[in-house]
Amino acid sequence: MADFNLEALSLKELRQLQKDLAKAISTYEDRHKAEARTKLEAIVKEMGYSLAELIGIEVKATRAPALAKYRHPENAALTWSGRGRKPQWFADHINSGKDPSALAV
Repeated sequence: MADFNLEALSLKELRQLQKDLAKAISTYEDRHKAEARTKLEAIVKEMGYSLAELIGIEVKATRAPALAKYRHPENAALTWSGRGRKPQWFADHINSGKDPSALAV
């Protein structure tokens, strides 16, 4: 372990040392928690379960990305699923009085 003469350090150096120590402690704890989780998951998987099953945590199902419903008339790489904010090219098409079904995929 390094031998420090704390009396010789300035207040700024002591505060920096305090921040460095807090960060080192936090990363140490995070590493050990990750190792413990990995070991537990391996044991649980070997027994045919998931860690979430045993602890009682609900695993949220991920949704598949929405399929494209509309495609830009000039650039086929630009698409929109109809969800969320309208892209500018779609809004411009509608605002010009054109039918949105003309852009349907």
